[in-house]
Amino acid sequence: MRTLPVFLSLLSGLLMVSTSATTSATTSAAAAAGAAARPAEVAPDVVFQRADFTTGTPEGTTAGDGLAFGSAAGTVRYTDALGTRTWEYARWTGPERGVGFPATELIASWTADVPPGSWMQVETRARNAEGLTKWYSLGRWAYTEGDIRRTSVPDQGDGDASVAVDTLVAASGKPMTAYQLRLTLYRAPGSPVTPRVRTSGVMASDVPRRATVPVSPGGAAWGTELDVPRRSQNVHQGHYPEWDGGGEAWCSPTSTTMVLGYWDKWPSAQDVSWVDPSDPNPEVDYAARYTYDHAYEGAGNWPFNTAYAGRYAMDGFVTRLRSLTELELLIKAGIPVVTSQSFKASELPGAGYGTNGHLMVVVGFTSDGDVIANDPASSGNSAVRRVYPRANFENVWLRSSSSGGVAYVIHPPGHALPATTPGLPANW
Repeated sequence: MRTLPVFLSLLSGLLMVSTSATTSATTSAAAAAGAAARPAEVAPDVVFQRADFTTGTPEGTTAGDGLAFGSAAGTVRYTDALGTRTWEYARWTGPERGVGFPATELIASWTADVPPGSWMQVETRARNAEGLTKWYSLGRWAYTEGDIRRTSVPDQGDGDASVAVDTLVAASGKPMTAYQLRLTLYRAPGSPVTPRVRTSGVMASDVPRRATVPVSPGGAAWGTELDVPRRSQNVHQGHYPEWDGGGEAWCSPTSTTMVLGYWDKWPSAQDVSWVDPSDPNPEVDYAARYTYDHAYEGAGNWPFNTAYAGRYAMDGFVTRLRSLTELELLIKAGIPVVTSQSFKASELPGAGYGTNGHLMVVVGFTSDGDVIANDPASSGNSAVRRVYPRANFENVWLRSSSSGGVAYVIHPPGHALPATTPGLPANW
């Protein structure tokens, strides 16, 4: 489970379900077909910008095939629960980039190769009407567990912004019009190890305050269903409780695992040799372990999940989508999408539960435009495939008291993304 930030959950008292959000699958599809004739509704402002490592200011880094540690720019001492160690570092500071609208949130994501003996930190700072803010850490990432504790950084709030696990949130009345991204690579002094960031990017957004979301038009992927493996988090209930209490809370790594499995990317038998042999799907336990955020105390950190996908040489990033119409473009291109949503049990027919924050995989659409999802909150793998009414799903995913359309997009670098929505800032 991914509990949504407090600043969003405070709006939960405003939630209401529109008439269209309680219709049957057939009625919701009819509403989708008619939505194109209605006036345009307020949609989120969102843009996703990829980092260009040939720009900016390098300090010991080299740009070429990604961003690599070239030479040490200095040393630091770092302390966490594993102790205090000295690390040498190389750093890249990206140029200031305009957002194009007053943004209220920034989320950075990345893929990287950080072998044992190395790790990385991702930071951003923003420009508001008063100038540049301080630098905020949006994550300290390592694959292995013996060097540092993989972690978000709590208690960074000030008068300009605060960090909600993995999201930089602008203070009230201080929207962000531009930002800088800073990536720092660390390794043991004198080590020959070469940590490398393969991709990175920042999603900036402003989600409108809306308690209900109109159903979107569609058709690009109606009748398309991708063959995504099905995995239930609940079959792992009680497994390895040191990682957020076990499988009952593992919706995010379970969803990420399903998408990786679709691309035939699985941990090796040696990788999962520590998992109890009776475990039905050890790849889920493995993903939970290696996405776990020690400060958040959960495996639901959004960028940590897409960074985990990078372990398998995949491209992955976190963005916001504006509608199911946009999501259909990705499904049509053969790319399943992980979505984050929250809802009461009555708000998503067919779910049978309510949640403060939950991840699932959209794998396709019925011929009537309803959503086909692999929902890991199921009794077993055979029960994972669900069909959710289009209007209901779109509402609980996009409204401001939920995630505002957060999605993981994970695909092989050689599998091209489709064109983004014409006339709008690119959000992938």
